[in-house]
Amino acid sequence: MPKLSLCDLPAWAGLAAKCRGLPASQALRSLFAADSGRGERMAAEACGLYFDYSKQLLDGESLRLLLDLAEQVNLRRRIEGMFAGERINSTEDRAVLHVALRSAPGDAYAVEGLDVTAGVQEVLGRMASFAERVRDGRWTGQRGKRIRGIVNIGIGGSDLGPVMAYEALRHYATDDLVFRFVSNVDGTDFSEAVAGLDPSTTLFIVSSKTFTTQETMTNAGSARAWLLASCGGDVAAVAKHFVAVSTNAAEVSAFGIDPGNMFGFWDWVGGRYSMDSSIGLSTMLAIGPERFRELLGGFRAMDQHFLTTPLERNLPALHGLITVWNTSLCGCETMALLPYEQYLKRFPAYLQQLSMESNGKRVQLDGTLVECPTGPVVWGEPGTNGQHSFYQLIHQGTHRIPCDFLGAVHSLNPHGRHQAMLLANMLAQAEALAFGKSAEEVAAEGTPARLIPHREFPGDIPSSTILYDRLTPSILGSLVAFYEHSVFTQGVVWNINSFDQWGVELGKVLAGQILPEIESPTSPELRHDSSTNALIRRIRAARNPA
Repeated sequence: MPKLSLCDLPAWAGLAAKCRGLPASQALRSLFAADSGRGERMAAEACGLYFDYSKQLLDGESLRLLLDLAEQVNLRRRIEGMFAGERINSTEDRAVLHVALRSAPGDAYAVEGLDVTAGVQEVLGRMASFAERVRDGRWTGQRGKRIRGIVNIGIGGSDLGPVMAYEALRHYATDDLVFRFVSNVDGTDFSEAVAGLDPSTTLFIVSSKTFTTQETMTNAGSARAWLLASCGGDVAAVAKHFVAVSTNAAEVSAFGIDPGNMFGFWDWVGGRYSMDSSIGLSTMLAIGPERFRELLGGFRAMDQHFLTTPLERNLPALHGLITVWNTSLCGCETMALLPYEQYLKRFPAYLQQLSMESNGKRVQLDGTLVECPTGPVVWGEPGTNGQHSFYQLIHQGTHRIPCDFLGAVHSLNPHGRHQAMLLANMLAQAEALAFGKSAEEVAAEGTPARLIPHREFPGDIPSSTILYDRLTPSILGSLVAFYEHSVFTQGVVWNINSFDQWGVELGKVLAGQILPEIESPTSPELRHDSSTNALIRRIRAARNPA
C-alpha cells in the first residue's frame, strides 16, 4: 500500500478542521470560561519542571487529536529507535545517541551492537581529572604559572552550548578562572576574547571534531601566534597552553597539542547536541566535575521521562506537538523564548540553533517536499528587558507569535522584592497576551472614542509557562533535554531528518572559492553573478589602493 501523507492522516484532517473553526477573537476567554479547571488540568510536571500549556489555543478535542497524530506517525516507536541506537540520521547513515552522553553507570546504549557507555565514562573521567588539575593549580603553563584564563574556541554547537551553559551556571562557577569564548572569524572576536589576559596563564580549548573547521582553526591559529609572540616563539609552549576537543589526532599533533590532551567524541553526537560531551570541557572547568555530573543527571532524568512516560503526560512530546499545531496548522511562523532568568540570557540563541538547524528542512525523509510549514523562527530575550523593546509587536502587531515563558520561583541572588516583581511581570505578560483587553473594556475605563482602537489588545496570543524552583545544574540539564526532545518530536511529525544540516554546506563551498579571489595579488577572473563580482572588485580595490 502507498504510504499515507501527513495530510491524509485522520488526526491531521481533524486538527485542520479544528484550526479553521477557531473563533476570530476571544477564543482563550471562552475556553477558560467553559472550563474552570483548565489551568490545573492542562499542565504536566517532571524532572523539576512544571509545564503549563493551558494558555495555548487548544481545547480537549484538539489535544486528543494531537495525541492521536503522535500515534499515527509512530512517535513512540521512533523514540525507542533513537534510544536503541538505530541509524535514524538517514542522510548521513548515523545513529543519534546523544542520550548516551548522560548515561549512568549500569546503563547500556549500543551502536552496531557495541555498548558505548564505557567509552563515554572513560572520556568523562579524563575530563574530570584534567579539570581538577587546572582548577587546583597542578596544571601550569610554560613558565610554571597556574592557569587563570580559559578561552574556548569553537563555532556552532562547539560554541553556543558552552557559552549558554557557562552563562546559565555562572552562580556555580569558580572565581579563580576567567572564561572567554571565541567563535566568529571576525578578528575582533578573538581580540576582545584575549584582551587583558596574560598568555603565560591562559589555556585554550580548541573544539573541532575534524580539527579542520575553517573559522575555528583560523581563530586557533591566531591564538597560537598570540601565545608564541609572548614566549619568543618557543613552540613547546603550545602543549602547555592548548588542549583539543577533537577526533583527529594527526592534525591535533601537527598543531602542537599533545594527543594525550585530546578529548574525543563520536559521530553519533551532533554538534548542537554535544554540550554534555567533551565539548562541555569549559563547563566542567567552570563548575567542577561534581556539578557537571549533576547537569548530566538532569539530562538523564528528562531522557527517561521522554522514553517511558505516556504521551499525554510527557513534557517534551506535548511541547513538540503543540509547536506543530502552532507552526503547521495555525500559521504561526515564529516562536519567542522569553526567560525571566538573567542567567538564561543566551538560552534563546542556543535554542535557535537547536530548533532551526534541526527542523529548518523542506524535504521529507524520502526526499519529497514537505506538505506544511516546518521549523518556526525562534528568537527572544530575557524579561523584563524584552517588555520594553519587542513585546509591543507581540501584543498589538499583526503577527500571532506563540511564546514560551521560563522562570524560577526562587532567585539565586535574592534582593528584596526583585524576584517577586520579576515573576509578577512574567505571569502578567502571559495573562495579557492570552486575554487582552476588549474595546468594550477600554471604553468602560472612560477612554475617548478616538483612542479606543489604539488601546485595545486583541489577546489570543498562545503561550506556555515553564516554572522551576531555582536554576541548578540539574534543572539546566532537564531544560535542555526538554527542548531537544521537543524538537525531535516535531521532526517525527513532519517526517524530516532533524539531525543533518546540509544547508550550511553551500555557503562554505562558495566562501572557499571567493576567499582566494579577494586575497589574490593579481585580478582574478570572476565567474559569479554580477552583484557578487562587483562586490569582490570593490573589496579588492579598497584593500589594494593604487
